[in-house]
Amino acid sequence: MKAAQGVRLLLVDDEPHILQFLELGLMNEGFEVQTAPDGAGAIAAAAEFKPHVVILDVMMPGMDGFEVVRYLRSEEAEVAVIMLTAKDEVDDRVKGLSIGADDYMVKPFSFDELLARIQARLRNQFPGLLGEVRCGPFRIDGRRKEIRHKEEVLELSPTEYELLQYLVINHGLVLSKPMILDKVWGYDFGGEENIVEVYIRSLREKLGDKDHRIIRTLRGAGYRVDLV
Repeated sequence: MKAAQGVRLLLVDDEPHILQFLELGLMNEGFEVQTAPDGAGAIAAAAEFKPHVVILDVMMPGMDGFEVVRYLRSEEAEVAVIMLTAKDEVDDRVKGLSIGADDYMVKPFSFDELLARIQARLRNQFPGLLGEVRCGPFRIDGRRKEIRHKEEVLELSPTEYELLQYLVINHGLVLSKPMILDKVWGYDFGGEENIVEVYIRSLREKLGDKDHRIIRTLRGAGYRVDLV
């Protein structure tokens, strides 16, 4: 599947042959791509290019990948970060994720796996950029703010759209009420958690989900969408 036009990727690695290989492959998939050979170049490029996803090598001379991630998060940049390393070290993975990386890959890796990881980050963090996302019987059109279920367009309020999109994109995962409130209503929402139950009930009615087989309730844990 070709990526949507307008998706910006920043590649950061001090190995020129890796940069060239990834740049050509990702441009062929339809991405807009810029490269940087080191951490300082990555920060400069991120400020100007404003990438949606940064693919970032950990081990670089001077400013390493960890420092770049810290900088991006300190700037509160809306960007997904996938870290690359030649070292299969658990400590490095934990450190990268703990300071704000979104995903981690160990070299060598396949191009198809990297592409799948990029698309996963876009689905989760920038769903509108991919145009239409298919998840089982659901089709989410981020540009039109429209969700189809079994080819039928659902009549959804803006909040219902955001909630169902979040549940479907994260299908198979248990999402707690606090997680849902933070993502859909915002961290500064001052209302009651029961608002989630009200909207879940409405979505079930519109999906014809009387038996709760699509949106499942896991008592004490949250909700999970199953693609049935």
